[in-house]
Amino acid sequence: MSEAAYIPDDARAKRNVTILVMAQAILGSQMPMIFTIGGLAGQSLATNLCWATLPISLIVLGSMLAATPVSAIMQRYGRRTGFLIGTTAGAIGGAVGAYGLYVASFPIFLLGSFITGIYMSGQGFYRFAAADTASDAYRPKAISYVMAGGLLSAVIGPQLVKVTAESMVIPFLGTYLAVIAVNVVGSGLFFFLDIPTPPKPAIDAPRGRSRMELLKTPAVAVAVICATVSYALMNLVMTSSPLAVVGCGFATNDAANVVSAHVLAMYAPSFFTGHLIARFGVQRIVGLGMLILAGAGAVALMGVELEHFFIALILLGVGWNFGFIGATTMLAANHAPHERGRVQGMNDLIVFGGVTVASLSSGSLMNCSGGTAQEGWMAVNMAMLPFLVLATGALIWLAMRPKEA
Repeated sequence: MSEAAYIPDDARAKRNVTILVMAQAILGSQMPMIFTIGGLAGQSLATNLCWATLPISLIVLGSMLAATPVSAIMQRYGRRTGFLIGTTAGAIGGAVGAYGLYVASFPIFLLGSFITGIYMSGQGFYRFAAADTASDAYRPKAISYVMAGGLLSAVIGPQLVKVTAESMVIPFLGTYLAVIAVNVVGSGLFFFLDIPTPPKPAIDAPRGRSRMELLKTPAVAVAVICATVSYALMNLVMTSSPLAVVGCGFATNDAANVVSAHVLAMYAPSFFTGHLIARFGVQRIVGLGMLILAGAGAVALMGVELEHFFIALILLGVGWNFGFIGATTMLAANHAPHERGRVQGMNDLIVFGGVTVASLSSGSLMNCSGGTAQEGWMAVNMAMLPFLVLATGALIWLAMRPKEA
C-alpha cells in the first residue's frame, strides 16, 4: 500500500471513530462488569482474603504481557486483526472464568482472568486507532470521542451485573456467561473499520528510533509517566472500591452503582476533553487531571459514608480522563507512523505494568492493612500521594525545558 494511504482523511477518520465508539460502548461494557464483581468473586473463591483482587490483577498482567505482541500484530496485519484477537480472547476468558466459578476453582478462575487481559490489551488500542487516519487538528477530538464511548459501557456494564450477578444458583456465573455474548456480538463491528495496514518499509527506509531512544525523548517519557500514573492510581482505588463499599456495610448493588458512577465520570468528559486540549494545551489538561486525582484521594480520606464513595470515585474518573487522554494525545503527537507499533506497544507495556503492580497492591492494602475495611480503604488512598508527586514533577520539568529542546 502506498504512503498516500496515510494522508489524513477526516471523513474516513470520522467513520472509523463512529465504529470504535460503538466498540467501546458494547465490548467495553465487559470491563466494568468484571471489575465490579471480579474482586467479590475472588473473595468467595480465595482461601486468603489478601488475594481477593488477584483476578483483576491477572487481567491487568495479561494486558501488560499482550501489549507488545498485539501491537506488533497490528503493525504487520492491521488493526482489525488485532482487535478480533482481542474479542476472541475475551470470549474464551469469560468461558474459562465461568467454568472456574462452576467448579469453585480459584486457579481456573485466575486463568480466565489472565486470558481476558488479552482483550483488555486490544481495547487499549482503540484510542490509537482513532488517531491513525485523523489530521493533526482532529486527532485529540478523535481520541476523546472514542474514549467517550465508554460512557455507554458505564451504563450497560453495571446494569448487566445487576441482572446477571444473582441470576443463577452460583453467584456471578451469569455475568461471565454474559461476557461471552458481549464479545461474540461486538466483534462484528471491526469488519467495518477502514484503517490501512502500515506498508512494509523498504530496505533503505528509515527504521525510526529504538525503544530506548523514544524513552529518552522528553515528551514521550513524560507522556508514558503520566499515562502510567493516571491509569495505575485509577485502578488501585477502583479495584478496592467494591470491597470497601460492601465491607462498610452497604449492598452489592450499592457497589455496582458506585462503579457505574465512576465509569460514567471516566468517559463523560471525553466529549470535551479534546476541545480543552486544543484550547489550553495538553500539558495543562494532564496537570489538571493529576490535581483532580489528588482531590479524589482527599475526599475518600474524609469518611466512608456512601456519598464519600460516590464523590471520590467520580473525581477519580474525571482525573483519569484528563490525565490519560492528555498523555495519549501527547504520545500520539510525538512519533512517526513507522514507529507506531514500537512506541504504542512499549507505552502500554509500561502502563499496564504499573497497573498490574497497583492492582496487586490494592487487595493487600485493602484487606491486610489494619483490621477493618475502613482502615484498608484509607491505606489505599494514602498510597496515591508519591505517584502524584512523580507525575506532577515530570510535567513541571517538561514545561520548564527550553522551547527549542
